[in-house]
Amino acid sequence: MRRPLLAAALTALLGLSGCGDEGQAPPPKPYAMTESAIGHYCGMNVLEHPGPKGQISLASNPEPIWFSSARDAVAFTMLPEEPKDVAAIFVSDMAKAASWESPGEENWVDAKQAFYVIGSAMRGGMGAEETVPFSDQASARKFAEENGGKIVGFADIPRDYVLGAATGGSEPNGESVPNTDGTTH
Repeated sequence: MRRPLLAAALTALLGLSGCGDEGQAPPPKPYAMTESAIGHYCGMNVLEHPGPKGQISLASNPEPIWFSSARDAVAFTMLPEEPKDVAAIFVSDMAKAASWESPGEENWVDAKQAFYVIGSAMRGGMGAEETVPFSDQASARKFAEENGGKIVGFADIPRDYVLGAATGGSEPNGESVPNTDGTTH
């Protein structure tokens, strides 16, 4: 009697071990940037701004959230008041961009796989410091040699670089905020 019970228990456990895999949806694919892409923070058409852009897909919303800069997309993931059900983050692949002014409508790279140049001379769509994304490290290195800056991964982008220092800095959309001494940064 023990063997049939043990066999039934093992069969049930093996059957359950495969559960949960069938119901997982594949991650969303990036959308092409069009005239209808409006920046989440600035409320402006993202095509009207130079430099890399970003888009985030949430599990709770099938439409992407657009950003006029890659930096703003990174900021979204750091801000406590923003939704946390992020399904995918894509940023412009500047290795495939025609130019800084025309970053491309369909050349996206998974933000967590990209190489970023931070601290370069180039400014993002709203005039703030940019996190310039590339799909390959060689292109990021070439950009950094020409424009300054250093190469980091998504997880290594400093919070202060994106959100500004605790005592003042730039908002995600590039607007200045006051420092503790009354000046702006």
